[in-house]
Amino acid sequence: MSNHVQVIEQDGKPAFYVVPAALWERMREAAEDAEDIADLERFEREDDGVRYPAAVAMAMADGASPLRAWREHRGMTLQALANAAGLSRAYVSQIEGGKRTGSAATLAKLAQALGVSVVALIR
Repeated sequence: MSNHVQVIEQDGKPAFYVVPAALWERMREAAEDAEDIADLERFEREDDGVRYPAAVAMAMADGASPLRAWREHRGMTLQALANAAGLSRAYVSQIEGGKRTGSAATLAKLAQALGVSVVALIR
């Protein structure tokens, strides 16, 4: 197996490089690895710190509100969440069902009761 690269010139300058297949494969793999590393570094820079367990993400993908997905993931009833947040069960149910949006203060109470950030409760 040769690593010899053939240079094809045009007007006295390199115009093409003919690379053996094995060398090309190694170069391609190295370039892909470099892209993977660059992607990982970008993901780390842009990480907002919010994590969604698979059950929560799948429930939201199936149409559940973030509030409901997190509540069910935490194994809480509507009443338990309402009690923990100091809100009425009916009000929490309306927010969960999309009939009401809830103020920032209300969402903060719900987020604290669920142990998540307010951002996790906003679609």
